[in-house]
Amino acid sequence: MNKTSKRALSLALAAGIGFAATAALSAETLQDVLKRRNLSQQDLLAAAKTYVPTGKRDEFVAFSSGGQSGQVIVYAVPSMRILKYIGVFTPEPWQGYGYDENSKAVLAQGKIDGKDITWGDTHHPAISETNGEYDGQFLFINDKANPRIAVIDLRDFETKQIVVNPIFKSEHGGAFVSPNTEYIIEAAQYAAPLENKKFFPLEEFNEKYRGGVTYWKFDRKEGRIKPGESFSLELPPYSQDLSDFGKGPSDGWSFTNSFCSERYVGGIEKGRPPYEAGCSAKDTDYLHVINWKKAAEVVKAGKAKKINGHNVIMMDTAIKEGILFLVPEPKSPHGVDVSPDGKFMIVSGKLDTHVSVYSFEKIQAAIKAGKFESKDPYGIPVIGLKDAVHVQVPLGLGPLHTQYDSKPCIAYTSLYVDSQVAKWNYCEGKVLDKLSVHYNIGHLMTMEGDSTKPKGKYLVALNKLAIDRFVPVGPLHPQNHQLIDISNDKMQLLYDMPLPLGEPHYVVAIEATKLKPGVRYKVGTDSRTDKPHPGAVRAGEERTEKKGNKVTVYGTLIRSHITPETIEADVGDEVTIHLTNLERAQDETHGFTVSTYNTHASVEPGKTVTVKFKADKEGVYPYYCTEFCSALHLEMQGYLLVKPKGWKPTKTTLAKGNYTEADYKATVKKVADTQAIIDSVVAYITSVNYKDFPDVVAMVEDAFDQLGKTKGLKEKHEAFAAKKDWENANLWAEQIWQYQVKTADLGLRAKTYLEQNGAKKIK
Repeated sequence: MNKTSKRALSLALAAGIGFAATAALSAETLQDVLKRRNLSQQDLLAAAKTYVPTGKRDEFVAFSSGGQSGQVIVYAVPSMRILKYIGVFTPEPWQGYGYDENSKAVLAQGKIDGKDITWGDTHHPAISETNGEYDGQFLFINDKANPRIAVIDLRDFETKQIVVNPIFKSEHGGAFVSPNTEYIIEAAQYAAPLENKKFFPLEEFNEKYRGGVTYWKFDRKEGRIKPGESFSLELPPYSQDLSDFGKGPSDGWSFTNSFCSERYVGGIEKGRPPYEAGCSAKDTDYLHVINWKKAAEVVKAGKAKKINGHNVIMMDTAIKEGILFLVPEPKSPHGVDVSPDGKFMIVSGKLDTHVSVYSFEKIQAAIKAGKFESKDPYGIPVIGLKDAVHVQVPLGLGPLHTQYDSKPCIAYTSLYVDSQVAKWNYCEGKVLDKLSVHYNIGHLMTMEGDSTKPKGKYLVALNKLAIDRFVPVGPLHPQNHQLIDISNDKMQLLYDMPLPLGEPHYVVAIEATKLKPGVRYKVGTDSRTDKPHPGAVRAGEERTEKKGNKVTVYGTLIRSHITPETIEADVGDEVTIHLTNLERAQDETHGFTVSTYNTHASVEPGKTVTVKFKADKEGVYPYYCTEFCSALHLEMQGYLLVKPKGWKPTKTTLAKGNYTEADYKATVKKVADTQAIIDSVVAYITSVNYKDFPDVVAMVEDAFDQLGKTKGLKEKHEAFAAKKDWENANLWAEQIWQYQVKTADLGLRAKTYLEQNGAKKIK
C-alpha cells in the first residue's frame, strides 16, 4: 500500500470512528442522561426554565455591585450568564480603565484630599427612572468605604463621573433615585464631624459628630451629577443606613432608616463593652421621614449653611421648616422599601422577627395633626409607632430586605438567620410561602422590583456563604446568587451561580429590551466625556510630532495594522499616543499596549483613546493590538524605539525576503480570485433589502472603506514588477490582498446576518 492509499485509509478510519461516536452519542436518550447524571424531573424542569438556547437572548439584564472589587458585574436572567465587568472605582485592565489617560481622568475625580483612591466597596446600584419606571439610560452606584457616587452611562456601559461626598467619612445608604431621577440619595453610615480636617474626641460624640443624607442633583441631559446644585441634611449621630424615595402619593418624600440610635461609642481595648452590645441595647431605632422637595426649596431660599463648600440644611432649620420627622422602627433595621403604589414603606429589624409595614397616609395624618409622641435628644418630632404602622408581620429570624412582585400586595423578604426567602401579603399581613436558600441571604432582588411596575417572574437571592455549593477553591469561597422562580404560588429554586469578584451586595434588573446601548462611536469620540477627542485623526492624517522632549503621536487602528508602525523617541522624552479606531463594524475592538510601560487601551469602533508615559529607559519596545481582531491579529504590531542620548544613525539596510517572479504571479492570482469572491458577495447583498438592517449597513460601509484603501496599490506593484523588484512588487500586491481579506470578512458576515434574519429579494 502506497503513502497516498495509507493516508486515504487513515482518513476513512477516522471518519468511521467519528461517525460511530456520533451515532453512539445521538443514541443516548433524555432518560439516559437523567440516569447517568442522577437528575430528577424537578432538576430537568429547573434547567429548562433557565436554559437560553445558543443564539438567543435573555429576558432581563442584572447589574450587581462588585463589593470589594469596586466594580459592577453585569449578568443575564434567567441564564445567569456573566456579560461584563464595568470598571468604576478601581482599575479594570481588560477595558484599559485606569490605564489610558481618558479613564484615568474619571478615576481622578474620585481623589480624596488629593490622594488616589484605587479601591472601592460598591454596594447599591440604581437604574434611572422616568415616572417611577426603569428607563435603562443610566446606572448609579455608591462606594461605602470612601463616600462616593459614580454615574455609568448605559449607552456604552462606561463610567463617566465620580463625585466625592464633601461632608461624609463613610456611607452605606446610596444610591437610590427619585421617580424622575432628579436626585440621587446618599446617606451617611458612621457618624463623624462634617467639617473636613476637624478633630473632636469621641467624648464629644453627641455634640460634634453627625450623620446626614445627601441629595445629589442629576442633569439627565448632560448625564452628570451637578455638585453645586446638590444639598444635604444634617442628621443626628445615629448610623443612617438604607434609603428609598417615595412614589405616587408619597412622591416628594424620602425615607432613611438607622441603627445605633443609642449613640454608643465602643472601646473594647479600653475595657468598654464592644459596639455590637451598645448599638443594639434599645428595642427600637429611628426611621427618618424627610420632605425632600420642601428641603430643595429651603436651599433655594438661601436657608442652608455652607460646610466644605456644600449646602447643608442644619437640623434646627429642618425641624423649623417641617422637613424632618422620626418614627420608631425595630432595632438594627437594614432596608426601607417603598411599595410600588407608594402607599407603604416596609422595614425589617435584623434582631426582630417582625416586618413592619408603615402607612404613608397615617404618617401624613400624624404630621398634619401635630400628633407626636415625643422628641428625640436633638428636638426632632417623633411619630408614635402605633400612629404610623399599618401592620406588623412575624416572618422569621433575621428579616432584612424586601422586594415586590407584579401581583398587588405581594412581597418577598430575606431572612438572614433562617437562610430563607419569605413570600407574604403586606396588605393583609399574611405569610404565603417560604423557601430555603444557601446560605445566609442578605439582599434579594426581583425583576424591576424597586420600580412602580415590578415584572415578577424571577427573584435572585444574594447569599453571603456558599460552603458546599461549588467545587472548593480554597478558604475564600465565591458568593452564591440563587435564581428563584416566583411565577407560581410556590417558589422554586432554579439555579446556583457563583460570583467570584468581591462580595456583591445588591442587584437591580431591567427588561433587556429597555436597554439601547450603542454599537459604535462617532469616529473620534472621547467616550469618557462624550465629546470629540482633540487627538482624533482619519486615515491618511496620521503623524508624529516632536517638540523638545515631547513626542505626540496621532495614530489609527484598523485590521490589521497600527499606524504608525514605528515610533521613535529619545530617552527621557514624554510620549503621548492618540489612537483612533477607524472600524465601523460592530464588535471590532482593538487594544493597544507598549511593552513594560504599564499602559493599556481598549479602543472600540470610533473611539479615540490616549496613552501617555515617560520613555525613561533606552531600548526596543514592541507594541501590539491586545484584542484578537482578525486572522492577522499577531501581525498588528509596531516598535517603540527609545534612543540613547547622543545616538547617531549608521547606514543600514532593512532585512529583505527572497521573493521571485513566481511568488509575485501567485499573489496577483490570489488577488484576482479573492476579488471574484468579493464581487459575488456584493452581488448578493445588493440584491436584497440590506439597507433595512443598520448593522449590515455599517458592515458594508466598513467593507467598502477597506476596499477603498487599495486605490493606487495596483499601479505600485506593477511599477515594481516592471523593474523586476519582486520583493516590493509582491509585498504591495500582498497589501491589496490584506485589504481584500478584511473586505471579504465583513461581506461574508453581512451575508450570513442577512440570511439568518430574513432578508428579502429586491423586486
